[in-house]
Amino acid sequence: MKLLVTIALTCALFSKAYPLDCYECVATSTGPCSQTTKTCPASQTKCASATAAITAGGTQVPVKIKSCTTPDQCLSGSLNSGISMATINTQCCDSNLCNNQEPPALPESSTNGKKCFTCTASGDCTGTLECKGSEDRCFKSAVLGGVKIKGCASQSICSGVLNAELGATVDLNCCEGNMCNNALRIGQSILFLLLLPLASFFLFN
Repeated sequence: MKLLVTIALTCALFSKAYPLDCYECVATSTGPCSQTTKTCPASQTKCASATAAITAGGTQVPVKIKSCTTPDQCLSGSLNSGISMATINTQCCDSNLCNNQEPPALPESSTNGKKCFTCTASGDCTGTLECKGSEDRCFKSAVLGGVKIKGCASQSICSGVLNAELGATVDLNCCEGNMCNNALRIGQSILFLLLLPLASFFLFN
């Protein structure tokens, strides 16, 4: 009996140490990803498949991603500045080449009663934005040396792990109360800046 337990424990330890293989691709069209395979580093213990949608000026651009990742990056949610909006829906798994599916983009959501300050393209940040779906936080973000955007975000997008991934590129600050992201005027354009915070995250690296 002791021998069987020892063998089982040895097999379990070996399986955890063995590197994981995942599909990898990034595609910005409506077609499937052109998949390759990747052996994950030891720090990335999940395979991920994500579908993002970036909407600005009435145009939506889908982005499909597959890669290795960590459990903390298996996020789904949205970031909405009023001028532009990005959503991401991520599915994770932990066996070799298990990320062969493509999750659907998050559906259009209705307003949820929460409100946050937002900025116009001219820099007026006194406007009010009605949050949608899972957006239960207000945010303000300094991008690339002081350019700022404000709006609504899902709690998962505000996570410390995602903030760490964004690093020095983006300073994302979230709060929970209605209109808690204050209304200071910002004198710079914010059009399409919502693309920048998610760029690093989409690559899972």
